[in-house]
Amino acid sequence: MEQEKNLRERQEQREHEILGKYASFADESRGRERTEPQCDIRTDYQRDRDRILHSKAFRRLKQKTQVFLAPEGDHYRTRMTHTLEVAQNARTIARALQLNEDLTEAIALGHDLGHTPFGHAGERALNRITKDLGGFRHNEQSVRVVERLEKEGMGLNLTWEVRDGILNHQTSLTPATLEGKIVRLSDKIAYINSDIDDSIRAGLIKEEEIPYWLTDVLGHSTNYRLNTLVHDIVRNSEGKNDISMSPEVEKAMFSLRSYMFEKVYTNPVAKSEEKKVEILIEQLYDYYIHHTEELPSEFSALILLGETPERAVCDFIACMSDRYMVNLYKELMIPKAWSVLGTEHR
Repeated sequence: MEQEKNLRERQEQREHEILGKYASFADESRGRERTEPQCDIRTDYQRDRDRILHSKAFRRLKQKTQVFLAPEGDHYRTRMTHTLEVAQNARTIARALQLNEDLTEAIALGHDLGHTPFGHAGERALNRITKDLGGFRHNEQSVRVVERLEKEGMGLNLTWEVRDGILNHQTSLTPATLEGKIVRLSDKIAYINSDIDDSIRAGLIKEEEIPYWLTDVLGHSTNYRLNTLVHDIVRNSEGKNDISMSPEVEKAMFSLRSYMFEKVYTNPVAKSEEKKVEILIEQLYDYYIHHTEELPSEFSALILLGETPERAVCDFIACMSDRYMVNLYKELMIPKAWSVLGTEHR
């Protein structure tokens, strides 16, 4: 008599019964870099999702800039809320197309783990500073986080498919799975629309100022645009071994992205503080290059294991949250008032 299947095996069987033929099936994964016993309850992609969700890098996203540096107000996006919005959009599309939601969610939750403090301003600064190391790109750093930096240098040991999706989520790259391609588009859908919402809240733009030939195609509100973009991907990808948009909607989306670069992403009002961020990162990098003995143990250990000091310092800075970086800078660089206990003011 055949041995009864455990819960994980039954879930894997259900995937083959429910998901479409182009889905990535958990029991067909290319596996992990280090072989380990499988869970008897969760599939490999479910375990990857949980490992990312419980990682230190994921928790730090709540204190990392999305677009606006240290905004006054509770409702502006952070890197974490952006990540959750990407995951929600991506899961909706994956479910509609009968693709693997667990893999999709794992990639979405992990795609920005390597982002620097203070958003793309921090990324540009680190890229310039580390040009001799090959530069800095947050998608590559996200993979480094899950492969090397988490769990005291052991990494999360994620499946190949999740790591591939994280690495290739940017516009110029192509993920190997349809689930990864969903996240790649969902990232753009999320940040373009949420950045418009935040920019309207900040008074940088008004809804009626967005070119009518874009809103006539995509919609005249954030919610309407999200609905249009998600539905367009589903309609154009259903039954295909690819994830795509209609030419008209895709052109409008990238034109809207260009509009945001012109009006917001390079707006001197919104970006007035970014030069300070670059100076702050440059000075911290220079300080720790000359004081590697003061690095936290998890980063100084990287040097003992053969990493260059430059790489370890870059990792340390990239991992910081906005608030941690500012407080550390104050501690190291700003003189403290001197006083003698018990001395009266004269």
